[in-house]
Amino acid sequence: MRDQVYLLKTKRFLPLFITQFFGAFNDNAFKNAFLIWFTYDVATHHHLDAPMIVTLAAGLFILPFFLFSATAGQVADKYEKSWLIRQIKLAEILLMIACAICFFIQSIYGLLIVLFLMGVQSTFFGPIKYSLLPEHLQENELIAGNGLIEGGTFLSILLGTIFGGLIIRTEYGVALLSCFVIGFAVIGWIASRSIPKSPIGDPQLAIRWNIVSETWTIIGYAREERTVWLSIIGISWFWLIGATFLTQFPIYTQAVIGGNEHIVTLFLTIFSIGIGVGSVGCNKLLKGEINGRLVPHGAMGMTIAILLFVAASY
Repeated sequence: MRDQVYLLKTKRFLPLFITQFFGAFNDNAFKNAFLIWFTYDVATHHHLDAPMIVTLAAGLFILPFFLFSATAGQVADKYEKSWLIRQIKLAEILLMIACAICFFIQSIYGLLIVLFLMGVQSTFFGPIKYSLLPEHLQENELIAGNGLIEGGTFLSILLGTIFGGLIIRTEYGVALLSCFVIGFAVIGWIASRSIPKSPIGDPQLAIRWNIVSETWTIIGYAREERTVWLSIIGISWFWLIGATFLTQFPIYTQAVIGGNEHIVTLFLTIFSIGIGVGSVGCNKLLKGEINGRLVPHGAMGMTIAILLFVAASY
């Protein structure tokens, strides 16, 4: 098994890693900046319902994954993937510009719309990212590559979360945040231009736009393969728990323990570090073998940790 770091020196992996890293960084820098800005500034000064808006924001970001995942998979099969990623990254630049405008004019509804569209962008990027790994990596590199992608993703979540939460509360927070997220979006687009081309899965595929029927069809296909179906269930529960904690930390910190935005950032930092360490450590424990034997242990650990977190809150 080659060392994981070796992949970061290859053109078949590094551009995708950088593209994913800055995309996830921007998602979380913007999302956390918005949540903290709204919770500690807007809601406090205008007596608005912070829990409702925060929950709505989380739902709007996640909703596209449910609505458009089946369509995104079809698009990934029909078109060349490196070209698709470049178009998605161009869309991200436009969204970051829209984010800056909405922050400057203090448009809450505009920022919620941008958040939803960022979820759409991430939804279409996901299938491409995961389908590129087996096309550009050898079988014995897949666990290492996936571990690096996941570890890098949560490192970018960590850094983006800290960055967004801290910078938005400074004197020129909106201006600085806007410049950086637009700049990072441009870096992601530049990196995407170096992603190697990949075979087109099915250029003759007719994309079916009925969201309900296509989602149900994809679920049916997945259930035919027990390993695939269980993997989807496991990943879905993991992201459900992760998204719940990440989005509710600002409200929990303010309403339950009476902390400020720095405590929010501390919680998010610890949470993201744990996931990143686990993602990279999984490859070491499995020694490159594609196997799900650690999943029950991980689920049990998450359950115990959640119970301890609840107990510590009282």
